[in-house]
Amino acid sequence: MKSIRMWCLLGLLCAGSTAWSETPQSGGATEKAIAALENQWLQAQKTNNPDLVAPLLADKFVSTGSDGKVTDKAQALADQKARKYASVEYENVHVTVFGGTAIATGGYRGSGTDASGKPFDEHERWTDTWVKMPDGKWQCVATQGSPVK
Repeated sequence: MKSIRMWCLLGLLCAGSTAWSETPQSGGATEKAIAALENQWLQAQKTNNPDLVAPLLADKFVSTGSDGKVTDKAQALADQKARKYASVEYENVHVTVFGGTAIATGGYRGSGTDASGKPFDEHERWTDTWVKMPDGKWQCVATQGSPVK
């Protein structure tokens, strides 16, 4: 009796772990679509054109900067507009999908000048949370950056 329960429990655990490990994947099309949106964001930085990123951000978008400052969509776009990038690159971009939500992570290296003309040279890790909106478009609802030391 005890060994039957043990095998049943083991079977349930194996089935549960298999289902859990498969849940985040969606076959690749969504991951590629989110990666393309991240690339559009990168192009906005490379060309110093925040208008390219504006439609990617949800109206209730929240950004948590590497300095801990929390900003909304309007302020994030204003901050982006005030920066002038000399160089910017993403590295190790990875997207995981959970139904109508996708988490993108990666590295960022950028240099240029901020709004006051002060030079910056940054290396960060970032996490973006994307949600499939009722109209079918994916939009970023939150981003967070942490400095790499």
